[in-house]
Amino acid sequence: MISIVTKSADDTKAVAASVAALAGPGEVILLSGDLGAGKTTFAQGFGQALGISEPIVSPTFTLVRTYPGRLNLVHCDAYRLDGVAEVEDLGLSELLEDGGVAVVEWGEVVAAALPADFLEVRMEAGSGDDDDDRILAFRAVGPTWSARWLQLELALGRWSA
Repeated sequence: MISIVTKSADDTKAVAASVAALAGPGEVILLSGDLGAGKTTFAQGFGQALGISEPIVSPTFTLVRTYPGRLNLVHCDAYRLDGVAEVEDLGLSELLEDGGVAVVEWGEVVAAALPADFLEVRMEAGSGDDDDDRILAFRAVGPTWSARWLQLELALGRWSA
């Protein structure tokens, strides 16, 4: 596991951009954490690094938004989903087959329905006095991100906890 600390929303976006630089087509990034932990901020930084210029907003009510970029960003929010079957109804696997990369907020809710190869990012508010501090813990599940682990450690080194 890699654990890092960000000090601002811009920091969180920069971390996400570092992850996006390593991401490839068909991959999944799972984001978990409480409300306000910075999941949408992470998705925004990730999308900006893919060259997406339009505003990236939480897909809480639409469930899935797709943004064109260097890789299409498939931004999902599983907060309102009741079960694994609903994930299949979203057509996420089909969207990934088209060369997109998925960022799934509240990913822990639907992890069982996703491919067993993803990067998990657990986010929580830091313990400092600053409301913008975040602790991000990264975990590779499956071979893709495990093979890139050293690259990920190097990319995130400046934020090491």
